[in-house]
Amino acid sequence: MRDAAEAPDHRRLIGVASEQGGYFTAAQAEECGLSRPLLSHHSRAEGRFIRVRRAVYRVRDYPSAPREEVIAAWLAAGRDVAVVSHESALDLLDLSDVVPDAVHLTVPREKRHRRGMPGVRIHTTTRPVRPGEVVVRDGIRVTSAERSIADAARAGTAPDQIVAAVAQAVERGATTARRLLAVARERGGRVERLVRQALRPSGRE
Repeated sequence: MRDAAEAPDHRRLIGVASEQGGYFTAAQAEECGLSRPLLSHHSRAEGRFIRVRRAVYRVRDYPSAPREEVIAAWLAAGRDVAVVSHESALDLLDLSDVVPDAVHLTVPREKRHRRGMPGVRIHTTTRPVRPGEVVVRDGIRVTSAERSIADAARAGTAPDQIVAAVAQAVERGATTARRLLAVARERGGRVERLVRQALRPSGRE
């Protein structure tokens, strides 16, 4: 934590926001020397920042970018504990043509009591998201291709979208048939059936 006597470091805060699509949290602002009252002043009186969700702000003049709502939701849920997952992850990874009905985030089961957020679907898991199952896209933590596919398949995403995601992920080198099959066998049921169906035409199964 910065010394309270230090002047607010706006340049540092803008740097933080620039790595997150122009968004930042109140906690990150405090690390840059902007107290909650000062942050509120900038968002109300001066209009330099826009409050978009509880404790999440956007730099007003920062250029707009695709999927900004995903960044805002991820930050609001906790950038250190939440990860973009399921159909939202498939969308960010450009796998299949799925159009998410909400921003899908996965958090540890012990965080399930977090405040609900409009337009966000929180998934909880007792199976920790391992380091190898997370990739970073535009500063956002996203589940890897194989975990995203498995999670979406298990949650009921349309079979044709899962089959397309599998084919595209392998063709683009985002994952391998071996890794996909390992995850599919672990999940079993619908997940394994759809992954095997997608891999069969290519002879990779």
